[in-house]
Amino acid sequence: MPHSSANLSPVEPVIPVEAAAVPEGAIVRQRPGFAIAAFVVFVAIFVAAFQFPPLLDYPNHYARMWLLAGGIAEPPFDRIYALDWNRTFTNVGIDLAAYWLGPLVGVPLLARSLLFLAIVLPPLGAIALHRRLFGGAYYWQIAILYFAWCATLIGGFINFQIGLGMALFFATIDHALQRKSRAVLFVWRAVAGLLLTVMHIFSLGFYMALVCGLEFSPTMAALKSPRAFIRLCLRLAVAMLACTLPAICLFLYAPVLPDSGDTRLGAAWNDAPGLILANLISAIWTYTGLVDMLLLIPLLLIPLVLVCTNAVRTRLLKLHAGLAVTVVGLLILACISPRHAMGTGWISWRFPIMAALAAMAMICPLPRLPRRGAFILAMVLTGVVLGRTAWIGVNWWHGQADVANIRTVLDAVPEGSAILPMTHKPKDMPLGLAQRYYAWNEDTFRHLPTLAVPYAHAFVPTIFTAAGKQPLTVLPPWKDIAVPEGNLFSIGLLNCPAELKVFSAVAPYLANWRQRFDFVLVVNADMPDQYGGESIPPGLRLAADTPFAKLYAIDKAFVPRADAVSAKACPDLWTSEG
Repeated sequence: MPHSSANLSPVEPVIPVEAAAVPEGAIVRQRPGFAIAAFVVFVAIFVAAFQFPPLLDYPNHYARMWLLAGGIAEPPFDRIYALDWNRTFTNVGIDLAAYWLGPLVGVPLLARSLLFLAIVLPPLGAIALHRRLFGGAYYWQIAILYFAWCATLIGGFINFQIGLGMALFFATIDHALQRKSRAVLFVWRAVAGLLLTVMHIFSLGFYMALVCGLEFSPTMAALKSPRAFIRLCLRLAVAMLACTLPAICLFLYAPVLPDSGDTRLGAAWNDAPGLILANLISAIWTYTGLVDMLLLIPLLLIPLVLVCTNAVRTRLLKLHAGLAVTVVGLLILACISPRHAMGTGWISWRFPIMAALAAMAMICPLPRLPRRGAFILAMVLTGVVLGRTAWIGVNWWHGQADVANIRTVLDAVPEGSAILPMTHKPKDMPLGLAQRYYAWNEDTFRHLPTLAVPYAHAFVPTIFTAAGKQPLTVLPPWKDIAVPEGNLFSIGLLNCPAELKVFSAVAPYLANWRQRFDFVLVVNADMPDQYGGESIPPGLRLAADTPFAKLYAIDKAFVPRADAVSAKACPDLWTSEG
């Protein structure tokens, strides 16, 4: 039986269209395909040119993919790591790709391909949904490409980003299948739910939110009578059952959640207006907030507001009311969800980009444009989108020097060594190094030391091995000096015995570090450390030296003096990082 609630035609204008002020012959067909293709080509060039762009988690994902593609069978990793696919039921999309495709195509090509998809799939998915809802191509779709670059992408959340794009494409298919029977729609939603659960659990939630909006219909008709509202509720209940059924079954098969060994929620909240506003900005934040805002406000936001205002005035605005409800719900979740919980970071970052993509897909402000107006709009939007993409490319280019430095010092590491990664933490944000930091001064180089796994065949304690997220696990005795998700600490911490003992509760590998590791790898070394300056702990010998990365060999025979005095900056270190 056909799905009675389906909006089977493009969305109608919210206000009836008045007679156009422009003669019919002057209206041009909008063709955004060239700008979209140019964006995709730009991204492909950048991904091909820069193997390790400054994306926070990306090097760690690369190292894990290398292990899953066969590196785990090579010494010394055959004694360090093991695979257990029962440790998680979600967030394993790139892990499965690495395991099955990595040996066939090679990890470098696979990693680049997955990064390319993480960038282009979300905006292209939103464009596909927009074309489905409004029946064609419009220059508004160029503006959607602006949101390819966001905090979750710069954070290297590859599974999440790919999942966003999948959810949008699946929602487009869902809308088309609403012409079919309810049984067909139920099966499709179950299949989509399975694929999205495997990729990333948040992408499943995004898909469910989009399905709710599409079921709601383009207008508020479902709220006009109790009977229509009850039918809507029943359809939504069946839809949610179809979407969540695979996730429930997978969880029953592998009932492991992130940080499930800790009975506490461990939540950190955005509990101030400033934090909430900053969280919402994550939808557009990349390396330099000022540049992002300068591009957004005068070059994109103001023209788009003028476009929408003109569309309302001329009664040409088209809006999908159901997706508008979805956007409001996602914005509420962005404001009330925790930043961190259950061993998972930046949870609240996920919802602003979802809301932004859904908002861009729900509206079509100018379906009819005269030739001159269409040309101006297309040029402005294309300039902003490609200009921002070029800005990202410049930062990626600058970041390659840091990657080259890491590769250079790793050449001096013997196979089978254990490396302790540390960093220099400057007191003030350095100028001219935008690629090393992004939203709220988060560093992008934190996981570069994990490249020691594929390139030096050396152990690093911070490879992602979290239960409930990754299938990779660490074997004893290496498990005692590994963490499922790690951060970088200041090299000055190694000169602070009392503080080091406290930090060891969070990072156990710091305890007895002289006996457990062979080398100390210091990154961001061309910046003075606010806690120790240029000084290094005694008993270390410089083994390889580059501006960004320095490698020190640990003298196993060195014994620190029992009466050694802690550095003066140790209390400050505990205050700022404890």
